[in-house]
Amino acid sequence: MKIEVGAEVLDKNGKPLGIVYNVIRNTWTGEIRKFMVRTESPEAAFLFSPEQVLEVINSKIKLNVSWDELNKNA
Repeated sequence: MKIEVGAEVLDKNGKPLGIVYNVIRNTWTGEIRKFMVRTESPEAAFLFSPEQVLEVINSKIKLNVSWDELNKNA
């Protein structure tokens, strides 16, 4: 799975959430543990794990959760 800084992140319904700002890797294996997504609001950011990714196509990451589910858990 290729998650890169600058990739656009969409919820499972295709709603744009933001851009990948930071990728956190396991220092021993190099595997991605989490990635940070910045939203339009400079104060808001989300952390996601690779398990929450539904698919990666080109430079777009589609998650397996919706915007409403994210707001409910915030």
